[in-house]
Amino acid sequence: MKKNLFTKLLALTFATVMTLSLVSCSGAMKEGFDAPTDNYYGPETPMESLPEGMPPDELYGQLIENEWVNTSEEPTSTFSSDVDTASYSRLRAYLNNNMPFHNLKTYYGASIRTEELLNYFKYTTNSPENGDLFGVRTEIAPCPWNKDASLLMMTFKAKEAETKSKGNNLVFLIDVSGSMNSEDKLPLLQKAFDTLIDSLGSNDRISIVTYSGEEKVVLEGCSGNDKEKIRKAVKKLGAGGSTNGSAGMERAYSIAQDYFIEGGNNRIIMATDGDLNVGITSTEGILDYVEKKRQSGIYISTLGFGMGGYNDSMLETIADNGNGAYYFIDGMTEAEKIFGTDLLSTLYTVAEDVKFQLHFNELAISEYRLVGYENRVMNNEDFENNAKDAGEVGSGQQLVVCYEIKWSQAEVYVENIMSLSVRYKNPGELTALQNDYIIKNDVATEDPSDDFKFASAVIVTAMLLHDSEYIDKEITLDYVKDTLKEIELNDFYKEEFRNLIKKLN
Repeated sequence: MKKNLFTKLLALTFATVMTLSLVSCSGAMKEGFDAPTDNYYGPETPMESLPEGMPPDELYGQLIENEWVNTSEEPTSTFSSDVDTASYSRLRAYLNNNMPFHNLKTYYGASIRTEELLNYFKYTTNSPENGDLFGVRTEIAPCPWNKDASLLMMTFKAKEAETKSKGNNLVFLIDVSGSMNSEDKLPLLQKAFDTLIDSLGSNDRISIVTYSGEEKVVLEGCSGNDKEKIRKAVKKLGAGGSTNGSAGMERAYSIAQDYFIEGGNNRIIMATDGDLNVGITSTEGILDYVEKKRQSGIYISTLGFGMGGYNDSMLETIADNGNGAYYFIDGMTEAEKIFGTDLLSTLYTVAEDVKFQLHFNELAISEYRLVGYENRVMNNEDFENNAKDAGEVGSGQQLVVCYEIKWSQAEVYVENIMSLSVRYKNPGELTALQNDYIIKNDVATEDPSDDFKFASAVIVTAMLLHDSEYIDKEITLDYVKDTLKEIELNDFYKEEFRNLIKKLN
């Protein structure tokens, strides 16, 4: 009786504010990961203005980018980590479906997050030293899109997990509603599952909960060694009905708790096209629910599929507030990458509540602007607030942080131009640790690396998609094409990006 009442109340809460979730999207969370604010995205795109044949799935306005900050007024910048990569996969899907760049920019551009494009790719990094969480590599060179500024690029590589966990307790929460019944959704997920199954062992427990009009437990607490049983359960899945995400989520958390592994990875992996049209449907409602559940040590990651009816904001919010990662799977190559490598690496969390804080020396730097991470910006005082949630980082994960900076005109020699602090908690601990770094002026160069040039090309692509006010007017896609043509790319995914951009007009 209590359970039924809980489900009804949960569904009612979400259904009441359904309309808001499509407009507000992911807010500029100045207070860490609190409820989204109204000013991250601008006005809703009028539905009647959509081009013929384009489904009005995602209605985004203008992305409100981070502004220039005067160092003498505020020398400190604070934000949370973010290792999600979903935006790049979604961008690739749009371009592979031959969407004109103008249409992509006009109707979907604001949903493509700069940091998620950058973090999709691998860069040259330094290994962590002296027990630090990250190895840090820093480079400063003239900013390609702003002749009056330089670009600071910091590449972070997390330490590897010292020991593997005592096992994985994974509950797959799979959307089998009617909207998942297309080749790029449920059938793609079923094909990709084999890649994960092959890596499971005797210490792993696998459960599958499906949801459409109602939730159903397909598999419960199955040993990772029983691979054929898992394969048969996945193969039998079929799509149909409406999408009641709240009922399925409640059941998934219940099963995850039943099979909880002390010292192991206890995680729900939600696979959906994000079209939650029954039950819990608002970004705010989902946020509250998964925030409470993560306190139990059960985290949730999200896998997005398909282009129709897609709710990017919802899936990002679930992962961010559930201490998980958010991926978008646009084809079999990406599915094998995620299920074979990325998803498993994020299971081995090496740090929780990871925050970054830079303090700029005003004698060296007069202004700065954080590139991307708009919905990760935090109040400076929250850096040392251990109760304030921030992002998680998995074993060996990389992330890139870039700032536009303007040098001070004062004729004073300054060796230490800024300081960097990284604050985090070891998994399961309440006390935070802090690593501090001094960045000196010897990292500045007029001859940047190929990594720097590639990252710059990625950022310019994002800025053009956002119709950014911070990019020089003469910078176009030609800059991106020319840059990618002149640098050596010995990486499959970087070469793929170059080929995608080459086709654009």
